[in-house]
Amino acid sequence: ANTVQKFRSYDPTLEIIVVLPADHLDQWNEIKSEFLSDTRVVVAEGGSTRSESVKSGLSNIKGPGLVAVHDAVRPHVSKEVIAETFESAAKHGSGVAVVPLKDSIREISGEISAAKDRANYVLVQTPQTFDVERLKNAYEKAGTQVFTDDASVYESAGYQVHLVEGDYANIKITTPEDLR
Repeated sequence: ANTVQKFRSYDPTLEIIVVLPADHLDQWNEIKSEFLSDTRVVVAEGGSTRSESVKSGLSNIKGPGLVAVHDAVRPHVSKEVIAETFESAAKHGSGVAVVPLKDSIREISGEISAAKDRANYVLVQTPQTFDVERLKNAYEKAGTQVFTDDASVYESAGYQVHLVEGDYANIKITTPEDLR
């Protein structure tokens, strides 16, 4: 609910599509009833992979425009980051939130590791916002290939990914430590 409200605060006219597993539908209906009763939200059934889930959500979008794909487990996204991704996508076809690495990194090859310059890398976040027709085309071309994010799918179709400044507070809640 919090994540949906963040996007609504950016633009109350946005069409929101929530993609979730069928066995989470009852829980979603309770959340919607309690926190989003006056908000129109389309629900799409997720697939067994992230790509299948995104394709399911995209199938609900008719016509041209922009689409932001965002992980619900990133509830601390700011209105400013959302705006930056939409502005970049309107101008360039894509806008992907990223933050610089804080830690040193090493590349591992078997039992050997080598230091890498962290200045050459970024951490990718969501939202990742795109021209919807290009993103649909990218997913069509991708077929059954496995990707960890939409920017990779978009890039695999020959489109250039444009990066925008994300926010370290936009954490992905994946472990109990993240939740705390």
